[in-house]
Amino acid sequence: MSAGSKKVIIAALIGNALIAITKFIAATITGSSAMLSEGIHSLVDTGNQVLLLHGIKQSKKPADEHFPFGHGKEIYFWSFIVAILIFALGGGISIYEGIQHLMHPSPMTNPMINYIVLGLAMVFEGAAWLFALSEFSRAKGKWGYIEAVQRAKDPSIFVVLFEDSAAMLGLMVAFAGIALAQYTGFLYFDGIASIIIGLILIGTAIWLAYETKGLLIGESANQYVVKGIREILQVSPVIDHVNEVLTMHMGPDYVLVNLSVDFKNNISAHEVENIIETFDKDIKQQYPQVKRIFIEAEKRN
Repeated sequence: MSAGSKKVIIAALIGNALIAITKFIAATITGSSAMLSEGIHSLVDTGNQVLLLHGIKQSKKPADEHFPFGHGKEIYFWSFIVAILIFALGGGISIYEGIQHLMHPSPMTNPMINYIVLGLAMVFEGAAWLFALSEFSRAKGKWGYIEAVQRAKDPSIFVVLFEDSAAMLGLMVAFAGIALAQYTGFLYFDGIASIIIGLILIGTAIWLAYETKGLLIGESANQYVVKGIREILQVSPVIDHVNEVLTMHMGPDYVLVNLSVDFKNNISAHEVENIIETFDKDIKQQYPQVKRIFIEAEKRN
C-alpha cells in the first residue's frame, strides 16, 4: 500500500467533511433539493474515506493462525463496501429527495448562497481531484487510464479518483439545476438535478463494484508477472515442462504463487530442493510483490 494513496484519501476526507458541512448549511437556508443531495453526496464520500483508511489499517495486520496469508484483502472488502454505500446512500437518497421535490416543489430562498457554496466546493473538489489524478497518473506508469483501472491491484487510489470525478460532475449538475430553477421559475429543475446526481452516483458505484469484485474474490497477478515467472522456469535445464503458473493477489502488494512443473527424471531429491530454493529467490527478486511460492512436482499434463 503506497504512502501516496493514504495521502490522497486523507486529503479527500478533510475536503469532503468541510464541503459537506457548508452544503447542508446552504441547503437548510435555501431549501434547495439539489444542494441537499450534494450535501448527502459529500457526507457519504467522507464516510467512504474513513472506511478506506480503516481498510488500509486492517490490511497491514500481520499473518496469524486464522489468516496465514495476512489481511491484505481487507482493503478490497472495504472498497467494495464503499461502492455499496455510494449506491445505496448517495444515489438512493439523492433520487428520493429529487422525487420528493418534484412531487412537492418549493421555491428557493437566497439562491446566491448556493452559488457561493458550489463555487467553493468546485475549488476544493477540483484540488482534491487533481491531487488524486496526479497520484493515479504516477502509479499507472505506461498504461492508459482505463487499462490502469482494470489492472490496478490497489483500489484505494482509483476509488477516490472515481468519487472525486463523480463529485465534480454532481457539482456542475447542481449548479445548472439551481440556476435553471431560479431564472426560469420552473422549480422542477432543482428536483431533476437531484435525480441526475443520484444516477451519477449509482453509475459510479456500479463501476467501482465491478472493478473491485475480481480483487475481492481472488484476481490473478498481471499477465506480465505470470509470463515472467513462466520464463524464469522455462530457461532452467532441469525442467521438462511448466504445467501451470497460478497466482492470486492476497493484497495490493502480496501475490501468492502456485507452480506445477515437470522436473527431469534424472535429478535427485536434493537437487530438486536446491532448484526450488533458487527459483524462490529469483522470482521474489524480480517480482517483489510475490511473497509466497509453492511448487508441485507433477508429470506433464
